[in-house]
Amino acid sequence: MTAAPADTLADDLASVEQRIDRFFTERISAASAYDPSYRRLWESARDAADGGKRIRPRFVLLAYRGLGGVERDVACTAAVAYELLHTAFLLHDDVIDGDTVRRGRPNTAGEFAADAVTRGASALRARRWGESGAILAGDLLLHAASTVLARADTDEWTRERLLDILDHSVFVTAAGELADVALSERLGDDAPALEDVLAMTEHKTAAYSVSGPLMTGALLAGGGEDVLASLAEYGRLVGIAFQLGDDLLGVFGAEDVTGKSIVSDLRQGKETSLIAYARGTARWEEVAPALGRGDLAPHEAGRLATVLEECGARRFVERLLADHVDRAVALLDSPSIPPALAEPLADVARSCIGRIA
Repeated sequence: MTAAPADTLADDLASVEQRIDRFFTERISAASAYDPSYRRLWESARDAADGGKRIRPRFVLLAYRGLGGVERDVACTAAVAYELLHTAFLLHDDVIDGDTVRRGRPNTAGEFAADAVTRGASALRARRWGESGAILAGDLLLHAASTVLARADTDEWTRERLLDILDHSVFVTAAGELADVALSERLGDDAPALEDVLAMTEHKTAAYSVSGPLMTGALLAGGGEDVLASLAEYGRLVGIAFQLGDDLLGVFGAEDVTGKSIVSDLRQGKETSLIAYARGTARWEEVAPALGRGDLAPHEAGRLATVLEECGARRFVERLLADHVDRAVALLDSPSIPPALAEPLADVARSCIGRIA
């Protein structure tokens, strides 16, 4: 197979963007026949989808084009479905975490809550209004993702496989999200082991962000079961690697560069790979009292970062990340995966390293 033209991915992504815009324009117009707040809910959902990196559509399109797919319409339809799914998960995740801001602006929960306050609602009623709006918006986009994918222009067997992949992605992600909450709220009888944290990370992120989109693109391009299995495992490894990088950024990153808070994970008591490792060291008693403190100050977070570095947690997680990347890249050295796909996926895997530098 020959590689697609260099501008094909950019053209495909532009088509995805147009389709997302059209989807929301149609839904906003239809919502206008109901209560004004319902129209605003769809406008807020559109805003939630705006500004993302389109990582999941990229994976769909990379796999499709890399395996010789030439029909833009069907690949872009699938790519849109995964972006809607991603936005749905973001909306729900913000409610679970109690966040009211995303990408530097009020999210749906924050926007609806603020509007309720201006209309005289109490803080409690405003919060309930905001969270209700975000949950409903996420529900609508979850359903839309399945609907969009079900209408892809392909044969019935392929359509069923596509929906099976999407269903598995949602199923596994919900398991990971629930585990994340359980770990953060210390609901288990025993302290979570590193294996528990890594399993949560894999389930919450890898399935719907990497494995699912790659398998979807590969299936649409006619990829065989061996290709799908390799891409699923690649996605698992890269999904974990990316989250390990996020764990590092959440403590050691520069906020003005990454846009990621260096106190949020610590304030929420997130059970990250860094924390799981530190728990088994002699420095744990310096970390435990501050973990989960909602009033943790930036300078205190900086002190915790120093402890996590000195106890070896940072070095351990960096090595673990590099190991996952190496294993992911090695999977691509297969006759069934052409260079047109292997090379960009290797670049993606390697980009997980050094995100703090």
